Amino acid sequence: MKIDLSFTPVSKNPVDLLAVVLDDKRTLHDVDDAALRAHVERAAAAFRDKSLKREYYATLPEGGVAKSVVVYWSPQLPAWNLHENLKTFTARAMRLARDYRLPKVGLAVNTKDAASLVGEAVEGAVIGTHVFDKYRQEKDDFFPKHASLTILVHPDHKADAESRKTRYAWVADNVNRARDLIDEPANVATPEFVAARAAELAREVDLELEVLDVAALRAQGLHGIAQVGAGSVNTGRMVTLRCVPKRPSKETVVLVGKGITFDSGGISLKPPDKMWEMKGDMAGAAAVLYAMRALGKLRPDVKVVGILCCAENMPDAHAQRPGDIYLGKNGKSVMVDNTDAEGRLALMDGFYRTGEEGATHMVDIATLTGAMVRALGPSVAGIMGSDRELVRRVIHSGERHGEAIWELPLVEEYKESLKTPFADLNNISAGGLAGAITAGLFLREFLPSGVAWAHLDIAGAGGFRDKEWKYFDAGSSGFGVKTLVDLCERFREPVP
Repeated sequence: MKIDLSFTPVSKNPVDLLAVVLDDKRTLHDVDDAALRAHVERAAAAFRDKSLKREYYATLPEGGVAKSVVVYWSPQLPAWNLHENLKTFTARAMRLARDYRLPKVGLAVNTKDAASLVGEAVEGAVIGTHVFDKYRQEKDDFFPKHASLTILVHPDHKADAESRKTRYAWVADNVNRARDLIDEPANVATPEFVAARAAELAREVDLELEVLDVAALRAQGLHGIAQVGAGSVNTGRMVTLRCVPKRPSKETVVLVGKGITFDSGGISLKPPDKMWEMKGDMAGAAAVLYAMRALGKLRPDVKVVGILCCAENMPDAHAQRPGDIYLGKNGKSVMVDNTDAEGRLALMDGFYRTGEEGATHMVDIATLTGAMVRALGPSVAGIMGSDRELVRRVIHSGERHGEAIWELPLVEEYKESLKTPFADLNNISAGGLAGAITAGLFLREFLPSGVAWAHLDIAGAGGFRDKEWKYFDAGSSGFGVKTLVDLCERFREPVP
């Protein structure tokens, strides 16, 4: 879909549908056409007296600057801020245009107060028009072939608007690519497939690449990925991507993603209801992969390394069993009490590799625990870690881009629940209480010395939606891509 910026008045931009967003604190539009302005004022009055519940839509007489107009009212969506609401309304306007076959859309954000929202308008359009229809026989080609969006911007902000358009369109494209990878069926998106994607994008945006198969991992004493994937014909991979800045960086930020391409639970088999959603247990790895693609072009001034810990967890005769014990590379032994607590076992390898990469800071991102879903639901991710400053950075990066993150404590006394008489650690806690926190405590045992660490559990926020939510279509959201990109872009800025 084509997205253009225009710095001329509304009356100079004929469109099939003009979209206007009203807010009770900021004026975002400047409509110089009298007929259009009358409709906007009528809509504003209806919104304020609450006689209008969703949107104002009207078709207009022929010969005018616009064939139709749609007006939205930001206070109708009090759960989110204006930035998220603008993305949502942009997506709604584009879908309305699709439904009524109105190919040329205009969005008026052409006041000085609206100048900072150009990126959000672009993101709402790019993400809001994306549909995963690869396997559908019938496809709607309206957005890729027919639709266009012209964003009307104040003329004093041309350079800034162009910069925002470029940056937000690129990051949003990578969010969509992460969503596509998560939505792929597990018979396609195997560990080998993910590694091949990584190789493609490494060439595309000039990233260093290293891929280790199971034999190479075993040879290096990294047994977690191999153990988790032992029951599958689709053997595991560890993928390492490096984005090296032009000038030497004293900090190295490592992003580690859980990439369980399908999680049956292994011998500790999951119940069948909605087990298909376990193709999305690699959402953390997808977020890291496409954050790295985005950073490959944005080139932050800090070195960034992405590590994908990929395996498929299946129950055949070779699968790991409850009661199995093996050593982590750092020398700590782990007893596998439940083979469905597999993500932390694969991440052990990534944590060790983080130290080998010379990390100063590490963020791991994983659809790790059902406990996090129960605690925070489908819209909020949980975070915990060893470094308060890094945790705050991640939270604020999420806030800037509509990805909500809530901090949980690493409660020291809960570490007792990971004890077993047979090994240094059990892979789940006794009694199953505080499952998200004890998973974080387990991971901390494999943290390299001196590395600042934040653990992002996206089991809820990184899952699948049954219907449209905000500016996302049903399916996955690619949660984490925007947060990780912002974190690395702004890494040298003061902590908020």
